[in-house]
Amino acid sequence: MVNIDFIELPGGWFNMGAADAPHREDGEGPIRRVWVDKFKVSKTAISNRDFRDFVEVTKYKTLAEEIGSSFVFFQFLNSPDDYDTPFQMPIWRSVPGAYWSAPEGPGSNVSKRLNHPVVHISLRDVLAFCGWCNVRLLSEAEWEYAARGDLEGQKFPWGDDLQLNGNKMANVWEGSSPLSKSKLLKKFGTVKIDAFEPNNFGLYNMVGNTWELVGDRFTNLHSPRMQKNPKGPLNGKNVVIKGGSYLCHESYCTRYRVSSRQAVKLDSTTGHIGFRVAFN
Repeated sequence: MVNIDFIELPGGWFNMGAADAPHREDGEGPIRRVWVDKFKVSKTAISNRDFRDFVEVTKYKTLAEEIGSSFVFFQFLNSPDDYDTPFQMPIWRSVPGAYWSAPEGPGSNVSKRLNHPVVHISLRDVLAFCGWCNVRLLSEAEWEYAARGDLEGQKFPWGDDLQLNGNKMANVWEGSSPLSKSKLLKKFGTVKIDAFEPNNFGLYNMVGNTWELVGDRFTNLHSPRMQKNPKGPLNGKNVVIKGGSYLCHESYCTRYRVSSRQAVKLDSTTGHIGFRVAFN
């Protein structure tokens, strides 16, 4: 069985959302007063080692394996022009044979990244893992409460500035935009699940590194009224991801804030989306 470290959070009222979101279509606002019950949350995102242990016992095959391909950041490929580019997604390539254990396609592996977050995982795969471990995804409200670490109204888990006292606090893109085709000066991608300092709740990498799937279907319309344990719509073609990733950059994607959110299709599998888990 996977050995996941959990922290119990007390729950309570907090201010969810933001009034100054740079991407209005994401629906971060309005700021609303939200209550979440106490719950336990994994200190880190689920790692490649965790997911490998699940697969070895259950023989589970992910959606990317069944489809036969997944989306890889173009700068990670030797010949990115040899692969299909999805519509309106210029930084991604559809790579045959890419999946969680071969994140850049055939010839790649996670042997030296077992303590990095698992990626190329769809919502279906996450729910299968959760069922096996008797855990669940966080709600969006729980996720944002956890990410804020009891800091009210701040942009990041540590405060309002991307760096803290000049120190890098999260794995987000540095230098020129990832949209640039200039050669990378250094290797970018995921880092360890416990990289950087934890927030005040003891949780690691709540922003940056990988987006994290949550249990809510996406809507960008929210009631401004006080709510207890809010959930997303019952149905919908998109699910919410939170926290941004190593590909977030101020030039086009400032979605590495605690209030940030984005919609992805239920069957999305990419190299920058992972998850963490919870239970009551």
